[in-house]
Amino acid sequence: MEQRRNLSRRAMAMLRAVSAGRAEMTCSSEPDLFIDGLPCCDQVTAHLLAHAGFVCPSRPGLLGQRVGVRLTEAGREILAAPPEAA
Repeated sequence: MEQRRNLSRRAMAMLRAVSAGRAEMTCSSEPDLFIDGLPCCDQVTAHLLAHAGFVCPSRPGLLGQRVGVRLTEAGREILAAPPEAA
C-alpha cells in the first residue's frame, strides 16, 4: 500500500497506540496527540495523521479540550496492510 510506505515508523507506532486506546487529542484545527497522558514528541506527525484522515476525535469537544481519539477506516487499513519489503 503506497500510503503505508510514506509513513514513518514513528507514525505507525502512533497509529498502533491509537488502536490500543492509549491516545487522546485536542479539539483543534491542528490537533495535538497525547499518548498515555503525555504529549507526543512529534506533533508534526500527529497533525499529518489527523489531516490525512487516519485518526479523528472519538467524540465532539470544546476547542482545546482533550478527547479520545480513534482510527478511521483509512487508519485501520494502514495498520492492516503488510509492511513493504525494504
